[in-house]
Amino acid sequence: MENYTIKNLLKAYKDGVTSPTEVVGDYFKRISEKDDGINSYVNISEEFATKQLSNPVNGPLAGIPMALKDVFTTKDIETTACSNMLKGYVPSFNAPVVDDLYDAGAICLGKVNTDEFTCGASTESSCFGPTLNPYDPAKVSGGSSGGSAAVIPSNLAVFSMGTDTGGSIRQPASFCNAVGLKVTYGRVSRSGVISMASSLDTIGHFTKTVEDAAIVLEVTAGMNKKDATTVDVEVGKYVAAMDGNVEGLRIGLPKEYFGEGVDPEVSKKVMEAVEVLKFKGAIVKEISLPMTKYGVAVYYMVAPAEISANMARYDGIRMGIDLDPGAESVADQFKRSRGVGFGDEMKRRIMVGTSALSAGSYEDYYLKAQKVRTLIIGEFENAFKEVDVIMGPVAPTTAFKVGELVDDPVKMYMADLLTIPSSCAGLPGISVPCGFDSEGMPIGLQILAPQFREDLLFKVGDAYEKETQFWKQSV
Repeated sequence: MENYTIKNLLKAYKDGVTSPTEVVGDYFKRISEKDDGINSYVNISEEFATKQLSNPVNGPLAGIPMALKDVFTTKDIETTACSNMLKGYVPSFNAPVVDDLYDAGAICLGKVNTDEFTCGASTESSCFGPTLNPYDPAKVSGGSSGGSAAVIPSNLAVFSMGTDTGGSIRQPASFCNAVGLKVTYGRVSRSGVISMASSLDTIGHFTKTVEDAAIVLEVTAGMNKKDATTVDVEVGKYVAAMDGNVEGLRIGLPKEYFGEGVDPEVSKKVMEAVEVLKFKGAIVKEISLPMTKYGVAVYYMVAPAEISANMARYDGIRMGIDLDPGAESVADQFKRSRGVGFGDEMKRRIMVGTSALSAGSYEDYYLKAQKVRTLIIGEFENAFKEVDVIMGPVAPTTAFKVGELVDDPVKMYMADLLTIPSSCAGLPGISVPCGFDSEGMPIGLQILAPQFREDLLFKVGDAYEKETQFWKQSV
């Protein structure tokens, strides 16, 4: 079962080499033997998977074992957002994207770890503890989708679902040697997926290969009536787009993505990846995205404001834990429930966001940040008039040590320096493994494309991957 991809596992089923029941059983055995050292799974759904296997669905993901980030609402399976606030919550419905995956035949192995309510860059704010990096358990797996990333090189799922608000798929994918896809805002329905920042949240996934990422997106993409932010744009034939031909394709390299703060080893591996595509006929051009330096500041004003609004419902009355039913006042009830239910990072972001939205600060902070966000969007639009895709590192460094940045939130926020600008612009992006540093830690190549041009991500990413195949170096 080592390094099963969706494509080769479907072939193994077709050829009678193995069966979904045998494979799913092997995955559960591997999880029980290996996951204690990684802490990727927070809920294992063996009973539910058995029910799925007894009623097989013949679809494009038939019998493929997957893991779901613990913010995807799942009927009869606990969904906690890895927060004490939601422990014990068992939904009565599935998120539409989960139904799409089930209808395609995917088998749910369980829910995987995330930063609390997806707020974080290291999975260290989870109430279940951090997910450790499969390549070095002394280091983080990234975040917030750290559990979703870690299961891929560990062979604890064939693919996994995650969310990306400011880099929460691409960064952990880079740290864990996985392919991580962030879609265009509105490409995949967010309905039934617990919100963080509603104007930034996107649904994506982790796979071993670029082709597998294309297969999954053909299942999950599309307009959904339950989500007004989804757009009626035709779902592409993403697998067919991967023809290996990048002759004449224009690649833009933002000089700001290779500047101060970016580890030289990371820059070197990314430039080696660019040279592979250049050898295959791509045209490389240096570009400038000067608004990059404002991305983190914009994000950490807009996102906390939206987090503050979204978290208001978790008050121990409408939603969340009720720890003090005998409270003397509503204020006391709120204070107790939210004080115990939320962790430090959530409280920090709620306070920042509430302050930004207050009457005396709204225009100076939140509104100004949204205006700068518009400038970032315009800058990308102009860049894509000159180039077809933009490339650079996913993160300034490889995975950092567990606990290293916990007490320095500003440095932790800077881990998403190179992914946040494209998130502010609602662009699709992908992280593709492009090698390892001198300590054996993975490095990801980030590819960005115009809105709803995921086909370009797959075309370019697949052309590069076929020449290198770093994904095969699993653990």
